Amino acid sequence: MARRTAALAVVALGVMGLGAVVRSRWPDSASALDCPPDLVRLRADGVATCGEGDWPTGARALALGRRLDLNVATAEELALLPGVGASLARSLVEAREVAGGFGSWEAVDEVPGVGAARLKTLQTATVLGAAPDTGAVW
Repeated sequence: MARRTAALAVVALGVMGLGAVVRSRWPDSASALDCPPDLVRLRADGVATCGEGDWPTGARALALGRRLDLNVATAEELALLPGVGASLARSLVEAREVAGGFGSWEAVDEVPGVGAARLKTLQTATVLGAAPDTGAVW
């Protein structure tokens, strides 16, 4: 019994030591790029850089914590937003196409299924306009 206890103690110490090593080598939350998030661009090969490249759009913009343009985002991209889902995303795209784009948040609020809470989410995660937004979403 003493051998088994000693063996379990050695294993437990080994696991704790491994955990300490992994934690010390785990990536931190610091940005890998030396520029503010609003200056991040994407090269043609999809690599994020500072300066040269295109503005991130769609799911890539969301992954970088950027806001989507509600007047050009696809239903698939809108469905990624919390509380929106596929059905509401389709309704938003259909209403946008019928109206020729959303000119105000009141027009967005008129889409069936939006409501006050979802409107607040949309206002936080999207913009109404063609210019890329430089503010962070989350």
